[in-house]
Amino acid sequence: MNRTKKNDLGRKYAESETKKEGFPFRHWKVIAFYLVLYDIVAVNFSYFFGLLIRFDLRYSSIPKEYLNAFIKFAPFYTAFVIIIFYVFRLYNSLWRFASFSELNRVFFATIITTVFQVIGITVCLERMPLSYYIVGCGTQFALTLIVRFAYRYITLERTKMEHLQDAKNVHRAMIIGAGAAGQVILKELKSSDLVDAKACCIIDDNQNKWGRYMLGIPVVGGRDSILEAVEKYEIDQILFAIPTASPEEKRDILNICQETNCELKSLPGVYQLANGQVSLSKLKPVAVEDLLGREPIKANLDEVFQYIQGKKVLVTGAGGSIGSEISRQVAGHHPEQLILFDVYENSLYDLEQWLKRTYPDLNMIALTGSVRDSRRICQVFAQYKPDIVYHAAAHKHVPLMETSPNEAIKNNAVGTYKTAYAAMINGCQRFVLISTDKAVNPTNIMGASKRICEMIIQSFDRMIKEGKAHEMPMLYTHSEEENGIMHQIRQKKFIPRTEYVAVRFGNVLGSNGSVIPLFKRQIEEGGPVTVTHPDIIRYFMTIPEAVSLVLSAGTNAEGGEIFVLDMGSPVKIDTLARNLIRLSGHEPDVDIKIEYTGLRPGEKLFEEKLMAEEGLKKTKNKLIHIGCPIPFNTEQFLQQLTVLMKAAYDNDQNIREMVELIVPTYHPAGKNGSENKGKVYELQRKMMEQAAVAKEV
Repeated sequence: MNRTKKNDLGRKYAESETKKEGFPFRHWKVIAFYLVLYDIVAVNFSYFFGLLIRFDLRYSSIPKEYLNAFIKFAPFYTAFVIIIFYVFRLYNSLWRFASFSELNRVFFATIITTVFQVIGITVCLERMPLSYYIVGCGTQFALTLIVRFAYRYITLERTKMEHLQDAKNVHRAMIIGAGAAGQVILKELKSSDLVDAKACCIIDDNQNKWGRYMLGIPVVGGRDSILEAVEKYEIDQILFAIPTASPEEKRDILNICQETNCELKSLPGVYQLANGQVSLSKLKPVAVEDLLGREPIKANLDEVFQYIQGKKVLVTGAGGSIGSEISRQVAGHHPEQLILFDVYENSLYDLEQWLKRTYPDLNMIALTGSVRDSRRICQVFAQYKPDIVYHAAAHKHVPLMETSPNEAIKNNAVGTYKTAYAAMINGCQRFVLISTDKAVNPTNIMGASKRICEMIIQSFDRMIKEGKAHEMPMLYTHSEEENGIMHQIRQKKFIPRTEYVAVRFGNVLGSNGSVIPLFKRQIEEGGPVTVTHPDIIRYFMTIPEAVSLVLSAGTNAEGGEIFVLDMGSPVKIDTLARNLIRLSGHEPDVDIKIEYTGLRPGEKLFEEKLMAEEGLKKTKNKLIHIGCPIPFNTEQFLQQLTVLMKAAYDNDQNIREMVELIVPTYHPAGKNGSENKGKVYELQRKMMEQAAVAKEV
């Protein structure tokens, strides 16, 4: 039976015993009673010992006047000491955790009782020899302190012995950081019998600490000594205890630690130290995002949530990674109503149940439906009248969309248009599109469809600002009359004020479709880990960062912008895979193989955050920029979009070539991208003419 089980059984037994009828005292009260008896003997012996020291340890040499004065004053002094010790809580402290606080209380209690002894016996009875006061005070302090701290010492030694007995189950740990956080972690490792690690050495870059000891554990050197110390002390666990370290410093140190194949744990951040929350329980396994080496994105969320408060917020694709995080963030800041919309009911149900448990007073409605269904999306807008829309619904998986290009157009491009149209005619204030860096010079249909989404947003913004909202076509795939609100728009009885904005960022760590969950599954299965190309690179960000950017864009938008995140340096996917293998305690290409499978259809070696011709404008946040819109013919684009929708729903085999004509920066991978462009262009021209004729009629 291990220690943890023993302790659990012990606690249950103690609790059951104290609940039994007739159980008179708790264990600590019995200990306190014995301490009182001990103190009675100790304080009297202390001052008697002062007399013995003064007269060469000969009892017969002590003058009777001194001995009589001591005996007469002893009862009064003893009573006073017990009262003072009680006031200073020296009978109900947890002495197994004794520290400087208990030491200070013993010290001040001794000073007070000594003053009472000096004044009391001198004024009332007899002036005693000086050694009587000095030796008596010192001996009393020592005896009082020793018995109490002896319990802590015995407990520590017993814990060490238990650790030695269970040595085969104990990690040999290295602590990185000889500061305040490292000291707290080290003390807990040494004192707690609930941990399974033994501190063996400490690493710190401060050379002044090298060769010295902290709580008996040597500081063996800086980060350059990590690999050598791991081998010398047979380390199998590394605890990173520098919550004040910058992301760059943390990345560099953890990259060294990865080479050791040790288990890595880290304190989340500096706030743990500031709030006094440093402990072993706060240590978490080192995550891949710890190795990105950049400061996290910090949006002004106070301003964001002040804007959201009291408004109706609709989140499409609410069950996805980004949509669900947006929903959680919004839910905690008092919207008038939160409307969740998703076609996949399972993830939507899970999110709904989590929000109900976490925010029982939240006014929330979860709705199923597709953004491709114009009747359904218009019904949702007409019934709930949202003020803000976060449009996260989209197909995002590049290889799957390459094999189903028409579905990418239907769901991403047409679905975005229908949702944006419904927002406009129902008086929505803000519409925020979730875009991607794959929309920049796309080589795949998913990226091209998201670029069309950005063009749709820019078109709505431009037409509303130019007073041409009534010219926006309503894309129906079924026979349907336009909403009566369009008549009011034409008559200028209703003027749309919706502001449209797009937010573009890179890959999100841990999201659905991210490589991280795939790599983790492959590692759990024993490998191999599949990487498409050894040189492929991507920009990465965390889900909270992505959401903070989306919310910030929704608050500060003026209409028509494409917000772009400066995500720092890109990361090689091969490096990411190797880091994750090491963080899992394995050696790349030894324990877990890495296989290169080749670039998938439509996949690029590197991603771009912004097209060169878009340019950049700064915002208040230095890591968030605004791309200047690329000019295009809005009227022509809307006609092309009408034709593209019909082609997509007809499952046209030439859909890629049609998209290539609409998005000039789209260059499909492979050889078939432009072979039929002339033929397709002629077909598209004829269809656009038909669409123009139908519009005039």
